[in-house]
Amino acid sequence: MAKGRRNFGDDANPEDKKPLTRESFKRAVSIFRFIKPYTGLYVLGFIFLILSTGTTLSFGLLIGQITSVIQGKSAFTLNQVTLFFVGVLIAQAVFSFFRIWFFSQVSERAMADVRKATYSKIVTLPIPFFEQRRVGELTSRISADVSQLQDVLTLTLAELFRQIATLTIGTGIILYVSWKLTLFMLGTFPVIIIAAMVFGRFIRKLSKQAQDQLADANVVVEETLQSINVVKAFTNERYEIGRYSTALAKVVNTALRAAKFRGGFVSFVIFALFGGIIGVVWYGGTLVQGGEMPFADLLTFIVYTMFIGGSVAGMGDLYAQLQKTIGASERILEIIGETSEVDAEYQAPALTVPIQGHVAFENVRFSYPSRTDMEVLKGISLQVEAGRKIALVGQSGAGKSTIVQLLMRYYQTDKGRITVDGRNLIDYNITNLRQNIAVVPQEVMLFGGTILENIQYGRPGATEAEVREAARKANALEFVDSFPDGFQTVVGERGVKLSGGQRQRIAIARAILKDPAILILDEATSSLDAESEKLVQDALDILMQDRTTIIIAHRLATIRKVDTIYVLREGQIAEQGTHDELAHLEDGLYANLVKLQFETIDS
Repeated sequence: MAKGRRNFGDDANPEDKKPLTRESFKRAVSIFRFIKPYTGLYVLGFIFLILSTGTTLSFGLLIGQITSVIQGKSAFTLNQVTLFFVGVLIAQAVFSFFRIWFFSQVSERAMADVRKATYSKIVTLPIPFFEQRRVGELTSRISADVSQLQDVLTLTLAELFRQIATLTIGTGIILYVSWKLTLFMLGTFPVIIIAAMVFGRFIRKLSKQAQDQLADANVVVEETLQSINVVKAFTNERYEIGRYSTALAKVVNTALRAAKFRGGFVSFVIFALFGGIIGVVWYGGTLVQGGEMPFADLLTFIVYTMFIGGSVAGMGDLYAQLQKTIGASERILEIIGETSEVDAEYQAPALTVPIQGHVAFENVRFSYPSRTDMEVLKGISLQVEAGRKIALVGQSGAGKSTIVQLLMRYYQTDKGRITVDGRNLIDYNITNLRQNIAVVPQEVMLFGGTILENIQYGRPGATEAEVREAARKANALEFVDSFPDGFQTVVGERGVKLSGGQRQRIAIARAILKDPAILILDEATSSLDAESEKLVQDALDILMQDRTTIIIAHRLATIRKVDTIYVLREGQIAEQGTHDELAHLEDGLYANLVKLQFETIDS
C-alpha cells in the first residue's frame, strides 16, 4: 500500500469501528437529506408499509375467528370469515406491491443523487487529495458504500418499522388476550436480547472488516487493469492472480467467521424462540383446561407470539445492517465534506481582460504536502514574457515538473509568489486560470471514446469543422481520415488503438482547439521515432506560435530555438541563458549535459 495513504474514517482497522451512538447516528441520518426531494413518494411508501403491516398483523385475529367459527362460538359463518380472509390477502398483496414500488423509486433516485454528489465532489477536489487515496478506494465508495445505503432505504428501514410495529402492536394484542400468559412469555425475552447484544457486536465487527477487505481486493483489480500493459510485459499474470486470490481469501475467511457467529446466533434464537413457544403452549394449555381462556384465544396468542419472536430475532440483524450503513454513510459524507477547489455549479464569468501570458516566479519555495521535510524548490525566480518560449532543464528531481504544477495551481506555494500578467496567481478564479493553460504531456492520456470526443475535450461543444481544422494543424488529419470510421474511430482504453505519435498529435489537436494563452510541453516528443517526431514537432511549432510556452526538456536538441533556458539543480536555478550562451560556458552544467548527450548519440 502506498506510503501516505489514509483510509476513510481510519476504517482499515476493524477495531476502530464506531458504536451506534447518538452522534454517529445523527451524522449518518444526515445522508437522508438526499431523500428530501422525494418526500412525497417516501410518505406514500410508508403509508402502504403501514397498511401492509396492518393486514399482516390481522392474520392472527382472523385465525382465532376461524377457530371460533369452527367451534360454533361465532355469529359469522365459515364462508363469510374465509371470504374476508381472502379479501385481506388480496389487499395485503396490493399494499406490498405499492410499498416496494414507491420505496424503489425513492431509493433509486436518491442513490443516483448520492452517487452524482460524491462523484462531483471527487472530480472537483485538489490533487493532494488523490495523492492520499487509491482509485479502487474511491470507486468502492461510489459503488459498495452507496449500494449499502440503497439496501437500507429499500429493505432495512421498512423491515425495521415492520418489526417495531409487529413487536409493539403484537404485544398489545397478547396483553389484551391474556396478561398472565403475556408475562410468562416475556420472561424469556431478556435472554434473547442479551444474546443479540453479545453476538451482534462480533457480527458487526467482522462484517465491517469483510467490507474493508473487499475494498482492498477491488483496489488490486483496479490497479491491475489500469496497468495491464505492464503486467503483460513482465509476464506477471500469475502474480496478479495470486495477489487477488490472497485478497479474496481474506474476505472469504472473515465473511465465514461472521457467518459462524451469525449462524450461532440464529440457532440460539430459534432454540430460545421455539422453546418459549413450547412453554407458552404448555402454560396456555393449563389456562384453557382451567377455563381461564378459550382455545381460540390461545391459538391467536401463539400466532402473535411467533410474530413477536420473529421480530426480536430479526432485530440483531437489522441492527448490524444499520451499523454497516452508518460506516458507509460516514465515509461518503467524509468525501462530500471535503473542500473543493472548483465549484462545478458556478459558471465563472469570462475575464474582462484576456490573459496575455506573462508569467513570473518570485523567490518561490515549496515542499510537497506529503513530504514537508524535503524542500523541492528553494527560492526559484524566473520570468516568461508574453508570447516567449523558455525551457526547463535539469536532472530528474530538480523541480521542473513542480514549477509547472504550481503554475497550474495544483499546489500552493510555501513562500514567494507566482504572477500571471502581474496579477497574483491565487487572485484568479482557478477555472479561468486553467482555461488559459494547455498541457501536452509525454504520456498522453486519452479517454476510451472516439477521436472526435478526445479532441473536443479541449473545448466541449466545438463543431466537427473546428475539430477537423485543429486536427489538420496538428498533422493528425491524414491518419484520422485513413481510418474507416474517421473521427468516429474508437481509440480504446487510454488510447491503446493508436500509436504513440498518433496519440501525441491528438493531444496537440486538443490543445490547439483549446487555444490557450500559456502552453506547457512536458517532453512531448521524447518517446517517438524520428518520423513521428518530425510530424509532432511541426505540429508543435504551429501550436507554439504567439503563445507563452514552457518546455520541460531532457533532449536538448529540441530547445535550441527557445528564448531562455533555465538549468535547475536541486531546486535552484543554476544557469540561465540561450542555448549558444550556455553551451559555451566552460564547465557549465548545461554545456556538460550537451556534451554528454551528443557523446551518447555518437557512440
